[in-house]
Amino acid sequence: MKQAAASHTGPTDQESTAQEPTAQESTAQEPTDHRASRSLSGVHRAWFVAAVTFVTITGAAAFRSLPGLLIDPLHQEFDWSRGTISAAVSINLALYGLTAPFAAALMDRFGIRRVVAFALVVIALGSGTTVWMTAAWQLMLCWGLLVGLGSGSMALAFAATVTNRWFTERRGLVSGILTAASASGQLIFLPLLSWLVDEYRWRPAAVTVALAALTVVPFVWLLLRDHPADVGLKPYGAKEFVPKPAPVTGAARRALKVLFSAVRTGPFWLLAGTFAICGASTNGLVQTHFVPAAHDHGMPITAAASLLAVIGVFDVLGTIASGWVTDRFEPRRLLAVYYAFRGISLLFLPILLAPSVHLPMVFFIVFYGLDWVATVPPTMALCRAHYGDDSAIVFGWVLASHQLGAALVAFLAGAARDTFGSYDVVWYASGALCAVATLMALVIRRPRVRGVRPAAAGH
Repeated sequence: MKQAAASHTGPTDQESTAQEPTAQESTAQEPTDHRASRSLSGVHRAWFVAAVTFVTITGAAAFRSLPGLLIDPLHQEFDWSRGTISAAVSINLALYGLTAPFAAALMDRFGIRRVVAFALVVIALGSGTTVWMTAAWQLMLCWGLLVGLGSGSMALAFAATVTNRWFTERRGLVSGILTAASASGQLIFLPLLSWLVDEYRWRPAAVTVALAALTVVPFVWLLLRDHPADVGLKPYGAKEFVPKPAPVTGAARRALKVLFSAVRTGPFWLLAGTFAICGASTNGLVQTHFVPAAHDHGMPITAAASLLAVIGVFDVLGTIASGWVTDRFEPRRLLAVYYAFRGISLLFLPILLAPSVHLPMVFFIVFYGLDWVATVPPTMALCRAHYGDDSAIVFGWVLASHQLGAALVAFLAGAARDTFGSYDVVWYASGALCAVATLMALVIRRPRVRGVRPAAAGH
């Protein structure tokens, strides 16, 4: 392998290519393809792949903007309890996380394009068929099962896979940008979906989500590439050409094998625990229940949804900044700071909710938006540092804990609202959990050099 790699970088390319297997002829042309794969401005192809990934995740994020807007309309139309509706959202969130590690392994087997395109079609099917539902089990089937499975294949493990394959430098920055894509989708679609729900009820909003997912499919199929070797390129920042690995069979077996190996290490449990609290305090609580909670205090749904969209604006800024900072500072300390600030802000939220938008609420929205998923780049970095080549799958399992935490709190928050007539107890409990996450982040150990695999060591 060392000789093969040298053949791509040394002065005797023609001699070495004669000895290469036919399957690697494309890699033998790496110097020529390398120049052809750049734009006229000399931008590395990896940045275009990252851009397509960003657009893809942004489009798929449309469906994640809808559940919080549906709780009150479905409650009014079908007389389903908020706990029942929240249970469907919980199934969605749980499957979003549990599917992610298997999707990462499937990408190694079938390629990124096929897995992501199929996932988008499943999302469209699940969202579109909700317009004909008449019973709660149908909501759980369409929105919980189908959209959950499809969205799980479009989870942050997808972003981690693209980052690991196409970049060896600027990984923190890229992971921050791709993480921000979900926030961008929220920013773009929340105002539109809330207006549709307010003016035309919830069915046109569900159809809009389905169409948004389908619109992204051609971009994925035509523009996304699985590996730099597909276009004869080195990963961005790499010093040597990296041949495309052979497809990995047994995706489910590999995902489980990586899990069984990771659970024997302390950092995995700490990362999974902190990320579960991250999901509980964001997707499970604020994203799902902020709009109905604000509506309880007399705020119009469109105004509350607009505030949630503003969180998306600052989420983009905060996540990209977090990626930049993660390349320069110790990730575990960054996590501790992020969780501490998030917990403090949640403790103040119950006294800020009011019929109209006021300055302290705007301050909360800005502050919370900057911290929303700023935890993702340092969590990805810690997975890479501790688990090397398996880091995308390990992160998929860590993300599964994120979504299980989100699913549990999404259901409990709805049940608490039915029981107590208020969300206040949930905000306080979530703030306390963030304090626990702060302590957990501080005790994550630094990776030992001998325990880091070559892929991680390069980072």
